[in-house]
Amino acid sequence: MSDSTRGITRQHAPSEWLHDPEGFAETMPRGFEIGVSTAAFQIEGAVREDGRGPSTWDDFMGQPGRIADGSNASIATDHYHRYREDVGLMKELGIDSYRFSLGWPRIQPGGSGGPNRAGIQFYDRLIDELLAAGIKPMATLFHWDMPEPLQHKGGWMLRDTASRFADFALLAGEAFGDRVDKWVTINEPTTVTLNGYALGIHAPGATLMFDSLISAHHQLLGHGLAVQALRSVGVTGGIGITNVHSPVHPAKDNMKTRAYAEVFDIIHNRIFADPVLLGQYPKFPFLSRKLFKPLIEVDPADLKIISQPLDFYGLNYYMPSRIRVGAPSDDMTPDGITVAIRSLPFHLAPLLEFPKTAFGWPIAAEFLTETLREYATRYEGVLPPVYITEGGASFNDAVSPDGSIDDADRVSYLADHLAAAFEGVPGVDLRGYYIWTLLDNWEWAAGFEQRFGLIRVDADTQDRTPKRSYHWLQKVLRART
Repeated sequence: MSDSTRGITRQHAPSEWLHDPEGFAETMPRGFEIGVSTAAFQIEGAVREDGRGPSTWDDFMGQPGRIADGSNASIATDHYHRYREDVGLMKELGIDSYRFSLGWPRIQPGGSGGPNRAGIQFYDRLIDELLAAGIKPMATLFHWDMPEPLQHKGGWMLRDTASRFADFALLAGEAFGDRVDKWVTINEPTTVTLNGYALGIHAPGATLMFDSLISAHHQLLGHGLAVQALRSVGVTGGIGITNVHSPVHPAKDNMKTRAYAEVFDIIHNRIFADPVLLGQYPKFPFLSRKLFKPLIEVDPADLKIISQPLDFYGLNYYMPSRIRVGAPSDDMTPDGITVAIRSLPFHLAPLLEFPKTAFGWPIAAEFLTETLREYATRYEGVLPPVYITEGGASFNDAVSPDGSIDDADRVSYLADHLAAAFEGVPGVDLRGYYIWTLLDNWEWAAGFEQRFGLIRVDADTQDRTPKRSYHWLQKVLRART
């Protein structure tokens, strides 16, 4: 039985920079931005405080069998009450910027109407705390926590949700536009579409398969309308969108496998990036055009809204994808279990030649370089400055008797991926890298089983303990010129 099928984590080969953070700092390009990323629902807790409304994830996590460990995010890491402590840890770490998300249900509980003042005040306090610590705020408007009343009407399957999202962007821009350094409209529309509406792994748990593709278009339309809303109130920060990109390769060099790999590349990558950067959907293969009918019939005027010039483009990179012909042999996906994938004529093949994270994701920093090369080629002449807005890994961190956490695997992962980012590629103006994530958090359908944080959080006491990766990065950032 292979490592990937058994879920065994293989040891990551030590990076050459593991014991030389100061030397690594010398390789960092001048002005390159280093930050950390989080998401409101995964860390804030306080789900019934300050007038916050219900989120579609509140409903989803309460359904039996949806979350791997049966946990919920009602407390998460209690960031809502401990944000000052967390900002203090960021300041000690020495990062340049903090990417967080604004909880839509906390600011606009019903998904429409005026703002919830108490919710606005929480983010006012957080942003002011960041600025006082010398940390630039990067605010994400939508990181998957839709107000339940909107989801009840249809969520992103409904065109009107794009307009409601623009209203929310207007409220956020008016409240925080004078202090936020960068705005991300939507985080990973790919994941929302595939995991949330096609495969049922994430909220809202729909299994619409290819019929879910209209939700992708509505998210992109919401993005475009949100850009207009933010600019209409004169926000001072740059505006962009972020999506997860996975380079796709066929497992075999034959026509059928290449065709399925092309379809997956379109589904995972191109139907999200092409409209934003090129103003059009990709050319769909003739034999699979009927699958993409929802995107072929869109209003051309929508594409003009979607493709407005951006100040930056955000890329989340975690792993490459390898496509093999044939239905999956089990119901496992990189993000969880779903029976919906049994109907597909292809599947994701394991990349056995690479070490794995605790999530079973292949560790392959060289494919970050390939991702950048693909963007340089596909979007030559139209690609704005780029930030890697997420990159990180879960490992089974062990606590030593003295309370320390020696997560050497994570240090190696970060060093190798940061090194790939520092090297860059011609044609891509890469300006920064944001590490996922600051704290061990509630990792969506995985619950608390997967730990991605630079800082360990004790689930019982909420005590924070910086890991070796935190201290290594701290030394890097202190030593850079």
